[in-house]
Amino acid sequence: MKLSEIYKTFVELGIQNDPRGKERITKLLAKEKEKFEKLEDDEKEYFDKDKLANPYADTRILFGEDVDVKRVLVGIDMEAPEILLADRLNEKGGKIDLVLSHHPEGRALAALDEVMDIQTDVLALYGVPINVAEGVLAGRISEVSRSIAPVNHNRAVDTARMLNIPFMCSHTVADNMVYKYVKDLMEKGKPDTVGEVIDLLLTIPEYKEGKINGAGPRIFVGSKDKRAGKVAVTEMTGGTSGDKEIFEKMSHAGIGTIIGMHMGEDHRKEAEKYHLNVVIAGHMASDSLGMNLLLDEIEKNGVEILPVSGLIRVKR
Repeated sequence: MKLSEIYKTFVELGIQNDPRGKERITKLLAKEKEKFEKLEDDEKEYFDKDKLANPYADTRILFGEDVDVKRVLVGIDMEAPEILLADRLNEKGGKIDLVLSHHPEGRALAALDEVMDIQTDVLALYGVPINVAEGVLAGRISEVSRSIAPVNHNRAVDTARMLNIPFMCSHTVADNMVYKYVKDLMEKGKPDTVGEVIDLLLTIPEYKEGKINGAGPRIFVGSKDKRAGKVAVTEMTGGTSGDKEIFEKMSHAGIGTIIGMHMGEDHRKEAEKYHLNVVIAGHMASDSLGMNLLLDEIEKNGVEILPVSGLIRVKR
């Protein structure tokens, strides 16, 4: 496959599994086009034209021409050490055509806050009024934007450029896959207790392997015998963690149990305060699930996958 074909495939899959739905995505892309057309010529120089077809600012080809890709080194975090690993493998004769990261780097990392709006639509699906969700998350989105501003975004990208190794990241497109997969599983399984939520997650190979490695599904708030109530997959996509104030609104919306990839202690305490059960599926296992669902699509076209850096490779 061409690098551009892999990129396009991933974006299309991200849209197909987006909580907001195809109609909403079409409207958002149309707004970006309208915004671009209204810019003065000198302003258009700074506009990221990928936004006209790709609604995920944290998924980008970071470096490289449109090369033929036969072998990919893939991991959750692919930074300078992993790119050096790719170069070393090339020296040993194991040709690597592309380094693919799940977590964003370069300009994709700099724009991480731009995908957080997805969280408002997810919350609305579970009964939180959209105006409330937008109001609560607005401050957190600004906070994330400021926090990533001083980061050395291009460190890994510069390494790839120096070694002439194509480099790409696929963040929210993969997280959307996880969201849809786990949501469908819960709706089909209808768990009665928090323990049954864990049992359902452990039917997924990535989470089973994560548990074997000490980083699988676990209960952060609640206990296995507590009734789950309405189970919401609210912490799986949308860039990074939202505002802890949202847990009060989730409780008022009738949510009983939330499933996420990871959760900080301040957020955990706030969820506990409002009597929400919290199941953390596991960060690397969840990211692996999303990446695997993408990777299966390109492997069908003859692309060889070499998993590293925390990726639990499972083929479906």
